[in-house]
Amino acid sequence: MNVWRSAAELARAGTSGAIATVARVRGSTPVPSGTKMLVGAAGRLIGTVGGGCVEADVIAAALEAQARCRPALVTHHLNADLAGDLGLSCGGTVDIFVEPLVADDAYVRVLEAAAGAESGLVRTGVAWDAGPVKSFEPLPPQALTGVPAMLTRDGRFVVERLTRPPRVFVFGAGHVGAAIARAAAAAGFRVVVIDDRAEYADPARFAETIAVMAAEVDAALTRYPLTAADAVVIATRGHRNDALILERIATSPAGYVGLLGSRRKKAVVTKGLTAAGVAAAALKRVRVPVGLAIGAVTPEEIAVSVVAELIVWRRGS
Repeated sequence: MNVWRSAAELARAGTSGAIATVARVRGSTPVPSGTKMLVGAAGRLIGTVGGGCVEADVIAAALEAQARCRPALVTHHLNADLAGDLGLSCGGTVDIFVEPLVADDAYVRVLEAAAGAESGLVRTGVAWDAGPVKSFEPLPPQALTGVPAMLTRDGRFVVERLTRPPRVFVFGAGHVGAAIARAAAAAGFRVVVIDDRAEYADPARFAETIAVMAAEVDAALTRYPLTAADAVVIATRGHRNDALILERIATSPAGYVGLLGSRRKKAVVTKGLTAAGVAAAALKRVRVPVGLAIGAVTPEEIAVSVVAELIVWRRGS
């Protein structure tokens, strides 16, 4: 769920709320900088900033920020003993910036811009003596190196570098493909499901956050040109369909290409595509069987193994 969009909707409607953002971390902490939580009048709505006493204090600060219409900077020191008692594997310091949502048109426009942007820089003032101080600058991802969020050296601003999560294209909307799509979406990926069968490529079968397209592979790639930041998982209903799709995907710029199936299937498909002229180097990078080797059997277990591997790829581990 898009925290920025939900926050914009609350602010535009004049509904009480606040955004908590992890602005700086030192040492071992529960969550990285840039992590966000949306708080409403009754408490947490979306996201988390670590749980335990950290979250309880941040929610209290958010409710106070709502009441005062002024932001606050909450600092938590988590020593190892306290972290262990709370079940948190941390022992560092975290600074969390809490800003109230205000029905100010310029402020809401920044939230909406951040919600819809592919990438950009959000700059928020820590002090709002004359009203909210927030701006958005669209920038390409390559210009946004560094930590996702930080306090400026003078402590006057929180600067956030926004980049969209990777896209995962799932070809095949059967039981396994649908389970992979749902698990990937739950893990924060932007998911597109593609199937040439309209009854399977039915948006009603998926959450609103998952895009669904009934199309052949050529039409799908025209609609969604692949980049190195994209991942593709092929999980269609048979060898022939898999081979047709893999022939197009293997030579694409996609950063991750996985094929559902056994090693025998890999040998059969690879032999056929090599005979069709697909370069060996392009086929070598295809992950078959797709997913981590955890002994997965059911569609849901397979989905967990695939998304776990996608996370490894995303984090560069």
